[in-house]
Amino acid sequence: MEFKYDTQLLIEGEGLDEDEINDYFRANLKGDCLLAVGDEDLIKIHFHTNEPWDVLKYCATLGEIFDIVVEDMGRQERGLQG
Repeated sequence: MEFKYDTQLLIEGEGLDEDEINDYFRANLKGDCLLAVGDEDLIKIHFHTNEPWDVLKYCATLGEIFDIVVEDMGRQERGLQG
């Protein structure tokens, strides 16, 4: 497994642009399975990465982040929690 953490969250803000967010992720963050969808007030993020803290740091600059879930997919594969 190349990327360990399944990172999901919501961003609430003003003037959010899912295309700009997608572009930033692709240019600056290492990972795959990117999903950044929503509208100018609310964006849902789903991303597999080894650096979930970088995802959180960037998203926090865009607005309020909440419903944050970071799961270790390796543990899930082995049938463990978290």
